[in-house]
Amino acid sequence: MSAINSSVYADENVLRSRFAAAMSAMYRLEVPLYGDLMEFVRDINTNVQQSIGEKTQYSTTPGIYASIERLTQERHGAVRLGTPYELRTIRRIFAVLGMHPIGYYDLSAAGLPMHATCFRPLTTSSLDCNPFRIFTTLLRPELLTSEEARRLALQLLEKRNIFSEKLLQILDEVEHHSGKLKEDQTEIFIHEAMSTFRWQPIAAATFDQYQALKAAHPILADIACFQSAHINHLTPRTLDIVAVQSAMKKAGMAAKAQIEGPPARECPILLRQTSFLALEEVVRFRRDEIQGVDALRSQDALVKASHRARFGEIEQRGAAVTPKGRELYDKLLYESKVQGEGAAPAEADTITVKVFEEYPDTWTELRQQKLIYCEYKVKKENAAPFLDVKAGSILEQLISEGIVEAVPITYEDFLPLSAAGIFRSNMESSNLSKCTLLNNPTTNLKGLEEAMGTEITDLDTWYIAVQQKSLEEISKKLRLTLQELNPDDV
Repeated sequence: MSAINSSVYADENVLRSRFAAAMSAMYRLEVPLYGDLMEFVRDINTNVQQSIGEKTQYSTTPGIYASIERLTQERHGAVRLGTPYELRTIRRIFAVLGMHPIGYYDLSAAGLPMHATCFRPLTTSSLDCNPFRIFTTLLRPELLTSEEARRLALQLLEKRNIFSEKLLQILDEVEHHSGKLKEDQTEIFIHEAMSTFRWQPIAAATFDQYQALKAAHPILADIACFQSAHINHLTPRTLDIVAVQSAMKKAGMAAKAQIEGPPARECPILLRQTSFLALEEVVRFRRDEIQGVDALRSQDALVKASHRARFGEIEQRGAAVTPKGRELYDKLLYESKVQGEGAAPAEADTITVKVFEEYPDTWTELRQQKLIYCEYKVKKENAAPFLDVKAGSILEQLISEGIVEAVPITYEDFLPLSAAGIFRSNMESSNLSKCTLLNNPTTNLKGLEEAMGTEITDLDTWYIAVQQKSLEEISKKLRLTLQELNPDDV
């Protein structure tokens, strides 16, 4: 029997679902408020779905279009890594789960000495099975202005090992078998991988080292001073982020003052995020005068203190935008920030809504102005429409006659300024001024790819491919060439 089992390989979609469920269960035990948040999101999503019912005008709305099953299991997490070795090994773990790097995010523009990518499935079918994703940042020590802090951080990171020997052994075996994990290894793989992300209440640094790094940059201590790459949040997806924000406040949670991302719209775009603020958690640090294993065994050798890093985040996803759509979004976001500088949160939100009136807010306008990506589907295969090539786009004629449906593609990724806004809101206000003290912050996609040992898929390339595949499929079904169907995009 064991010989038969050893020849069977785990399905990566099923494995990813089990892994995500294990991480959610672990985080729920570590951060009980996360469980409360999950209940809010579940109830609100159910209510929104029920209120919509069978209304056809909502059928092409991102998020609404997703099944309740997908919404219930959808999560994203975030980890902060310190070295290229840690990033390469994390990449190996996620590859087993069918999650690969897509998108480059430069957080230095927001005063954070990190850049990031997202690990997630890269096929729409895998996303439908389970869209689990991890926003993964890597420390950029060259951006730190303090040479002493840089040296100390690298010293601590060089000493720690966040991966068990058993996990590394399994990864070697998986790569020997073309990236496939044996079914009888799944439980031990998940267990060993969870140790990498589990919260460790005893730090790897001394209290003085922790204080020194925290003083140099508020996020640096969280990256370098602990024994694991602890998950700092797990994020469920909601259909109504305003309702969740209200529910958090009614429950007495310390909710973030403003929702990050675009304002509320009839046709949601990109990503909106909010959170309850990071918790003060008890941590024990070594005393300077006691080193090694003895420092971790003796409670008398430990200093009791606290650390803020882990919080509860919620997201609401909208349509993926094209480069033209993103350019307009960035322009309006900048204008709203300038106009709202110094304003109270409610007033700033009102300003943002007003500024974003320039952004079209019907699916037809968004599609026709090429501001969003769409997936096209044939609704009436046997229809015989009258198509006038002189009347404009045949694709638009097919859509207007109800033969083809244009479904906005859900944005599956992140917004760097929103992520930075969440991170900054969970730092102590007395340390926020240090977020601007970086050495020549610039983007470095090549540097992140070299650290990871692989290329990162470009976001727009991915969304274009999804859209183009759908056009190719309907052109075959309707016996039209791509040139006839949509000449502007050929």
